[in-house]
Amino acid sequence: MKFIHAGLNTIAMILAIVSMVAVFDFHNAKNIPNMYSLHSWIGLTAVIFYSLQLFLGFAVFLLPFAPVRLRVALMPIHVYSGLTIFATVIATALMGITEKLIFALTNPAYSESPPEATLVNCLGLLLVIFGSLILWMASRPHWKRPAAENAKILRPIGATPEGTEVESTMTNSSNADKSDLRSNTEAARKQNIKHDEAGLRSTM
Repeated sequence: MKFIHAGLNTIAMILAIVSMVAVFDFHNAKNIPNMYSLHSWIGLTAVIFYSLQLFLGFAVFLLPFAPVRLRVALMPIHVYSGLTIFATVIATALMGITEKLIFALTNPAYSESPPEATLVNCLGLLLVIFGSLILWMASRPHWKRPAAENAKILRPIGATPEGTEVESTMTNSSNADKSDLRSNTEAARKQNIKHDEAGLRSTM
């Protein structure tokens, strides 16, 4: 699961870098100023924080070097920042398509609601619905990974589960074996007492 998560996010990061290079090349070719709109500011901020999120995710959760305490401490921050970046990307996309429609549609204008504007507005609504569903799923307890699986993920790959469910299971099994041994010993002692009492009665 960690490798799939890291791989998909790496692909998304590569696509984000390619798209940013394409945007800057297009602006430079058309003599359009760079980084003047709120869309560009928030978009670049989202890409920077996304790259930091990806780097820290690799260093802390994927590579087997970070201690478990650090992983446990950073996991809530990692989850929150991931959802925040996701919502920021949705907002950036909505601002980008609106900005493009305003600049591109001149005859008829965007304000006259031509078919292109209606189509792109519907795509924007689908983006909002998609983002809302993802955020809702991420906040529901029954969609979250069970605590036992989280304990496995927080451990470094190949590490021995110390103080986790496996150790608890081993302890419980050991306690059960000791309890069975005590029960068997107690039953055998009582059985010997009965035999001794029966032997005394027969002798008398």
